[in-house]
Amino acid sequence: MSADAARAVAARALPLVDLTNLDDACTPDDVAALCARAVTPHGAVAAVCLWPRFVAQAKTALAGTGVKVATVVNFPAGGDDTLAVVAETRQAVADGADEIDLVMPYRAFVAGRRGFAEEQIRRVKAACGDVLLKVILETGEIGDPLLIHAASDVAIGAGADFIKTSTGKVAVNATPEAAEVMLTVIEEVRREHGGTVGFKAAGGIRTVADAARYLALADRILGANWVSAATFRFGASGLLDALLAALDGRAADAGEGY
Repeated sequence: MSADAARAVAARALPLVDLTNLDDACTPDDVAALCARAVTPHGAVAAVCLWPRFVAQAKTALAGTGVKVATVVNFPAGGDDTLAVVAETRQAVADGADEIDLVMPYRAFVAGRRGFAEEQIRRVKAACGDVLLKVILETGEIGDPLLIHAASDVAIGAGADFIKTSTGKVAVNATPEAAEVMLTVIEEVRREHGGTVGFKAAGGIRTVADAARYLALADRILGANWVSAATFRFGASGLLDALLAALDGRAADAGEGY
């Protein structure tokens, strides 16, 4: 990829980043550093994504920047305790979260408990109120493209505003193959029912070339004008460094991705 092409991709991708720290050892100092990185000389990212215990801190730190605060629930295991997940969601909303990233109970779904998975998403959606809901499918664990298609349908039907590939905490996270299936479902829903559902790729996206690959998929399936922060996100940490390096004309550091 030429320097000019990399710069163009980076300029397009930077405002789509959910800048993420979901390390188990994350501290308030780490959150302060993450929030400081969220507004760059080339513009702001879409959101920061962090553990629920840091929502209030990030909300204060990012006031007036336009950067959203996202947090995770039922993360990373995608468990079956729906009442606990709903309570976690309500607390995150009360703390000021703008966006909720829910891990769907994907093991239950794969085991054939489709209705259970759907009901958990519906209840979390109700607890979100006006807060954006992204549903993490954990596509690397689901594996089968037909099941990924079905999980996408379930999540959207239960009220997901976005469908997201992965937690970044398993062996296989975002892949172009899973993204293609999910984006195709989004297009099918748009064609059949109207409305807009977003897509988030997360896990292992570290380079400008990685970003370009997912943007090209979205352009091909949903049209060149579809991608925006309202419809498309990258969940990542180190990707921002690569994008800034491209925009500055420097060599990129691959960094770490979620």
